[in-house]
Amino acid sequence: MIRKLLSLIAAVTSLHAAPALAGSSEGGKAHLPEAEVASFSNRVQLDLAARGAGIAIVARTGRPPKSLPKGVSYTHTAFWVFSSIRQPDGRTAQGYRVYNLYQKKDDLTRSALVQESPMEFFRGAHALDAGIIIPTPQLQRKLLRVVSGSAYAALHNPTYSVLANPNTTRFQNCTEHTLDVLMAGLHGTQEQNAIKSRIAADFQAQPIKISGLKRFLAPAASAALTTSDHGDTIATATFSSIARHMRDNNLASEVYRLTPDHALRF
Repeated sequence: MIRKLLSLIAAVTSLHAAPALAGSSEGGKAHLPEAEVASFSNRVQLDLAARGAGIAIVARTGRPPKSLPKGVSYTHTAFWVFSSIRQPDGRTAQGYRVYNLYQKKDDLTRSALVQESPMEFFRGAHALDAGIIIPTPQLQRKLLRVVSGSAYAALHNPTYSVLANPNTTRFQNCTEHTLDVLMAGLHGTQEQNAIKSRIAADFQAQPIKISGLKRFLAPAASAALTTSDHGDTIATATFSSIARHMRDNNLASEVYRLTPDHALRF
């Protein structure tokens, strides 16, 4: 069924909706030509379909790459789920639907779960560059049950922080929600304390170096930049840290980076 996307992709990508996306915020202006974004969105879908992915973790760069902290390659992570999609004319096509956690436009300290098309996902990207993790077939089946059930929404904490500590339940960002869903699928639970215990024991978050002054002033710039849930060291979930965890624990069939011209091992 997944491979039918190869013939239906053109129809699916005509489903444009609200403009998106910079960082982990819904909305914002496009930074790249729309035709290039559409072509790259097609490429990612076709690549996932050719690899037989029913669900994948995909990341994009919503800020200029040179502005990212050391150890951070992407700013936003989401699940791409192969789905039946209703087109404007009422017909149904097969394609990928993107399951995101986004900051709210009118309050960046709060988030919502938002579904969109691949074209919308990449519309606010600063580079046509996707980080991709395809889970093992067994894990894909578990993740699909979580995403299609009540646990996906139950694991959402709407109190948002860009640098959320993944070991606590105080704040959450898009990548931490991805990690929580991953752990829920792996361990068959949506109980948040159990999931956080697993993360604290098994997962190595990405350290983020930030000076004491910048850390002190960050909440004044935006409450969404708080680090009050951290101790002396700041560490958060990133695409790279999730990729390392899954690769080291044999949870991924493939981990790679896709650009318009290349597919490279991540």
